[in-house]
Amino acid sequence: MPRHRRARTTVTVVAAAGVLATAFSGQAAGAPAVIGISLVPIGTYATGIFDGSAAEIVAHDAASQRLFVVNANAGVVDVLDIADPADPTLINTIVASGEVNSLAVREGIVAVAVQSDPVQDPGSVELFDTDGNALAAVQVGALPDMLTFTPDGTTIVVANEGEPAGYCEGDAGDPEGSVSIIDISAGAGGVTQDDVRTADFRAFNGRAGALRAAGVRIFGPGASVAQDLEPEYVAISDDGATAWVGLQENNAFAVVDLQSATVTEILPLGYKSHLASRQGLDASDDDGKINIRTWPVRGMYMPDGLDAYERDGETFIVTANEGDARDYECFSEEARIGDLRLSPAAFPAARLLQQDNRLGRLKTTTAFPTADPATALYSYGARSFSIRDADGNLVFDSGDDFERITAAVDPVNFNSNNDENDSFDSRSDDKGPEPEGIEIGRAFGSTFAFIGLERVGGIMVYNIDSPEDAHFVSYVNNRDFEGDAEAGTAGDLGPEGIAFIPRADSPIGVPLLAVANEVSGTTTVYKVLPVLGR
Repeated sequence: MPRHRRARTTVTVVAAAGVLATAFSGQAAGAPAVIGISLVPIGTYATGIFDGSAAEIVAHDAASQRLFVVNANAGVVDVLDIADPADPTLINTIVASGEVNSLAVREGIVAVAVQSDPVQDPGSVELFDTDGNALAAVQVGALPDMLTFTPDGTTIVVANEGEPAGYCEGDAGDPEGSVSIIDISAGAGGVTQDDVRTADFRAFNGRAGALRAAGVRIFGPGASVAQDLEPEYVAISDDGATAWVGLQENNAFAVVDLQSATVTEILPLGYKSHLASRQGLDASDDDGKINIRTWPVRGMYMPDGLDAYERDGETFIVTANEGDARDYECFSEEARIGDLRLSPAAFPAARLLQQDNRLGRLKTTTAFPTADPATALYSYGARSFSIRDADGNLVFDSGDDFERITAAVDPVNFNSNNDENDSFDSRSDDKGPEPEGIEIGRAFGSTFAFIGLERVGGIMVYNIDSPEDAHFVSYVNNRDFEGDAEAGTAGDLGPEGIAFIPRADSPIGVPLLAVANEVSGTTTVYKVLPVLGR
């Protein structure tokens, strides 16, 4: 097994390593121009809690120069002063009525999504000022998982996941997924239950067959469509009229008309062919090597984080294609390809493919769309980020960039896990680097996507000025592979929440990026600096 090679890893352009031709070309002669950006870590706040979800989602308030960080371990929101971003300091905590899943901040209002106990009961959204004083609270759907403000700040949109208790007889059941829309235009302190509207999925009940035929994964035992659909993340158009809501386990988007509080469409996201050029993956944790290649596997995109931006009057949605299985006490869809019966007609070399050093160890599903015997093979996530148009059509995918870049930058720690070092290749059978969080930011005249890799760690940066021709810019991993994860000496582990702070909102007049790291319980602030060239 390979040993440690290096500590923290920073790469600006990896074309020199032969991984990706970023080709910043066409610069006019004269003064140096900005051809990219780099991320430089400048300050970290550490909770000292390992693998306890002590730093999950992060948001920034420009007026107070504070970061608000979900600390699920303590059941609070940590408030960090970043007036000096090199020294983030805990100055307060906000205590909600229950476990906090997500938060957002806008113009002095801190909106917090709070789940109930049991989580199948309706949750709540609680509003505070930036000093932690309670302003209002309203009831929303079961398991509010993510919330965000519309661009004009007048509305809060909440994805209520509605997860089942476990599909066991006599348990708390399977609530419906929904999207709550909260009008705060009259002021946060005056918000009442009358200001909450719900966009539900009941109109799609009875249409399970048509949705499956289109590629939407509907498969929960005994679940109606409304119960099966599980909203997880929200992206909103610049005009505040439309929300795209990620249905991760269903491999789909819901399109929500925010004015009428109606789900207008369910958009299947399709599958990624890992047989196509530059779309490969390392499929085995049993071969002891880096082996990124094409395979007869279809990746289910299943995005976690979403964000949206506008280009030439069109809205585009960027997605971090993490993947997620339903794995409960009394129902699990997870299996390994080596455990499936494969159709001899579709896979004449099945015995060879199902060896552990090939596809045998790769995690797959026994639920829709898999048949028995299997005529196609599926994996969780796409190990990439994508850009889609407003109709859900794929216009860009980063292919196998993430695995190729991380392999070139630090081959000794390729596809490591996020809770221990010396874990080379341990995630190759299970979503690889696992892109989870994504954030869009604009700096130095260009628009960038920042994508967090939950397992090996680090942030990928892509220029997305042209949605159809996005390109890699830089990668930084503030992880120490020579440290001890449990002792808190391994740096940042498990990036989850990302917040971009533009220059105008920065306490030091330089764009910043704040990243909450779930496993290490750390929140790190990066400077966003220009890379100059000719």
